[in-house]
Amino acid sequence: MLNIAFLLSLTPLLALAQDGVVTGPTSSVEAAGYSCDASTCQLPDCHCASTDPPGGLDPSETPMFIVFTADDAIQSYTLNTVNQFLAHRQNPNGCQPKMTYYTSIGYTNFTLVTDWYVAGNEIADHTMTHQGDPSLDEINGNLIALNALAGIPLASIQGFRAPYLNYSLDTLKRLAAAGFTYDSSSSAAIPVTDDDSDAFWPYTLDNGMANNCLSVEGTCKGEPKLPGFWEVPMYAFFDERGVAGPHLMDPWLDPSNGAAAVNDTATFEYMKATFTAHYEGKRQPIGLYTHPIHLATDYPGLSAPTSTIRMINAFLDWAQEQQNVWIVSTEQLLAWVRDPTPVGQLDGFDALRCSTPDVQENICNGMPEREKGLLAHCPFSEFPFFTCYGCPETPPTPKNPNPKQVVPDGQQARFRLPGNCSTPFWDPINGKCICTSSTCEFEDNSRPIGPNGANLTGGGTGGVFDPDDSGVTKKPQYVPFNGPNSARAGREGVWAALAVGVVGAAIGVLGVVSR
Repeated sequence: MLNIAFLLSLTPLLALAQDGVVTGPTSSVEAAGYSCDASTCQLPDCHCASTDPPGGLDPSETPMFIVFTADDAIQSYTLNTVNQFLAHRQNPNGCQPKMTYYTSIGYTNFTLVTDWYVAGNEIADHTMTHQGDPSLDEINGNLIALNALAGIPLASIQGFRAPYLNYSLDTLKRLAAAGFTYDSSSSAAIPVTDDDSDAFWPYTLDNGMANNCLSVEGTCKGEPKLPGFWEVPMYAFFDERGVAGPHLMDPWLDPSNGAAAVNDTATFEYMKATFTAHYEGKRQPIGLYTHPIHLATDYPGLSAPTSTIRMINAFLDWAQEQQNVWIVSTEQLLAWVRDPTPVGQLDGFDALRCSTPDVQENICNGMPEREKGLLAHCPFSEFPFFTCYGCPETPPTPKNPNPKQVVPDGQQARFRLPGNCSTPFWDPINGKCICTSSTCEFEDNSRPIGPNGANLTGGGTGGVFDPDDSGVTKKPQYVPFNGPNSARAGREGVWAALAVGVVGAAIGVLGVVSR
């Protein structure tokens, strides 16, 4: 548990730079210079930037997706914040909605990352120390630390969002080289009702970027060409001013309609209006892109924004009253785009289903009811955390993301998740997988919805990632149970970041407190 005095000391930093604010269009047809031949760029691995639904579907046969994401550190108060919006909801198939957490590890409690992933949510990369236009060490170090200390399979960390939405041409190239599936840092800041809207469905960069062409130098007009790498735009809401009144991340923190102060009623109205424009148009997704600290009810020293919380829940209540509306993670959205399925056939769409791993043994695996008394406590002075996978000698840094493990007297080193076992079935204390490909069983909690429902694999004990380590399997035999495409090949682009280096500077606080 964090020291309360320490938490209170961070409160003034909440006023630091706003993250994810747009004030007007970030692209134009002329700046984009975009051209794509849909006859040769075809799903599932190539898709042109287009406002039309994928696969030639009619909008009436297209589900309406609300993408729910959170950025920065994962702590109990941030998960409580997300749960106050999602835990009581169901999608049309009866499954609780899932979301994407773009995670920075500064001030993150690693065991909660494990829990959140095992519960079926997506864990994605947000750099180690919340750096805009990040270096390769920042990107890949985060992958390695999340794998080593939270047990997230490397192959399951598919997505990235740049802190402050500050990325460059080189950022996109680094992500593609590191084996990521997608980036979600660009904005769609022209309304769908505008003929020149940049609210494109997710698209691949076979023909370059089509968003943020006015703000990111060297992109667009065919660049960068990164075949098979996806861009998932972030879709803005718009107040009464239309294109002059966009609201992207945490829109409830922005005054609307040119007013001087925030008004929850006005925010509620423009959120409904923007949703309706998408829903009655070509069904481009809409997103709730959050920094949970701003909506926390249990963060010491901060008053709970009760009115705003009620407003967001009222918006989701209203949206879910419409037909064929799904609250999803980014990876679920992308899985559907790659395989566009009409609403009448979604009862068989795997990425939207829900399942629970059938684990009967008490092991440290991200299922709280199974791991009582098994967590390791890592009492670092700046920020202590818990983990199933053994405490490092020092906090991970971009230059040393996988420090050597501390082994308490009378115990043995814990074993990190290898590439041939799923997180809920891996026993890190005894170093064994309690599941084989023939005995993995799941309880299927979903039900049919009918026509109206519309190359690194981890392992080892810390210190190094050795490709010849007995705990490493280059070709995973078991499929991580949650997340579409999670059995894809391991990453080839992160080897350079795996060498153990000197310990760097202490992790900054900006990743958890800045907006």
